[in-house]
Amino acid sequence: MILTVTLALSLLLVGFFNMWQTLIAPIANLLGQVLKNKAEEKSAIHEAKLEVIKNTASWEQLMASASATSWKDEWFTLLLSAPIVALMWGIGMNDLEVLDRIGLAFEELNRLPDWYQYLLFMAVSASFGIRGADKLLALKGKNNG
Repeated sequence: MILTVTLALSLLLVGFFNMWQTLIAPIANLLGQVLKNKAEEKSAIHEAKLEVIKNTASWEQLMASASATSWKDEWFTLLLSAPIVALMWGIGMNDLEVLDRIGLAFEELNRLPDWYQYLLFMAVSASFGIRGADKLLALKGKNNG
């Protein structure tokens, strides 16, 4: 009789464990696949970041070599320096007409459409290799709004 009860309990326990194993195995497989997918996703993101870094470095090298023989930077420097030179002339020579004309010129520049001002800003920024022009434009938008 004890043998029969022991055998019955053993069969019951084996059935219970088999039932749990049948229930848990698919969940464990699913969880394992989720963890594997997460690891693959992190790896893909890491590879993408490395590729962006490589491309950025290549782009900067290309732009540096292209601008070695370009007068674009010098032209923008002269253009941006012209109002300062004119201001110094106007103040030094007590020429109020030059000062008034410079003020008028900046008022007219300020009246240009925003899209043109942004294009000019980006062109000058790109010429001098200033990165993050979009952040500076966002700050300008916050200060105006």
